[in-house]
Amino acid sequence: MQRYVGDLLAGKTGPRGKDFNMRWVASMVADVHRILTRGGVFFYPLDAKCRDKGGKLRLMYEANPMSFIVEQAGGAASTGRQRMLEVQPTGLHQRVPVMLGSRNEVAEAVRYHTEHDAG
Repeated sequence: MQRYVGDLLAGKTGPRGKDFNMRWVASMVADVHRILTRGGVFFYPLDAKCRDKGGKLRLMYEANPMSFIVEQAGGAASTGRQRMLEVQPTGLHQRVPVMLGSRNEVAEAVRYHTEHDAG
């Protein structure tokens, strides 16, 4: 995710060749509403602080409902390694990493994860 965000921040002179801006309301519902009305992506990736829990956001009542709405609007949702709505719950409070929004940008972020996993 650091490489992906770094490439976005590099703007026109970076590998993406385009300027991006970033916003964060700190409320998943508000951020997803903005994505649905204006486009963009929402990320809450796995990091050192939440690695032992599997992620920050809860699959059953945060990630899945928002993923369903975004996919119905034509977007995509993933953990970075799996389509969000295909994750089989293992517990009521299971946590997962989340990336959702623009189908193209989610696919690009998943590609970064795939390349990282491949070495």
